[in-house]
Amino acid sequence: MIGPLNHVAIAVPDLAAAARLYRETLGATVSEPVAQPAHGVTVAFVTLPNTKIELLHPLGESSPIAAFLEKNPSGGIHHLCYEVDDILAARDRLRAQGARVLGDGEPKIGAHGKPVLFLHPKDFCGTLVELEQR
Repeated sequence: MIGPLNHVAIAVPDLAAAARLYRETLGATVSEPVAQPAHGVTVAFVTLPNTKIELLHPLGESSPIAAFLEKNPSGGIHHLCYEVDDILAARDRLRAQGARVLGDGEPKIGAHGKPVLFLHPKDFCGTLVELEQR
């Protein structure tokens, strides 16, 4: 059902410093930051040959990333994102198998302009999983 790994998301307390680290220290290509108000984050993507790293920074105090950074002040891996061919079919299949879809269960438009859903970390080995329609 799942396809390729789309990205690994890392919550960061300082987006500019994280982008500079990836760009200058690791020699990676890093996108400009983009605010995603619907998700309460600002994101920048690090492009790698086989996937992407999504750098996440809180957009406002009510951001879920702000809460994550309160518990993990230096940041850390926030979630993994996998591609799926049909997000609604994937959601329905996962629910039928007992997996919990976060929020209202309806896909939202993610940072790539495609529908996304998040799955409860307790159902996936302690890892928050994002599904993104290809």
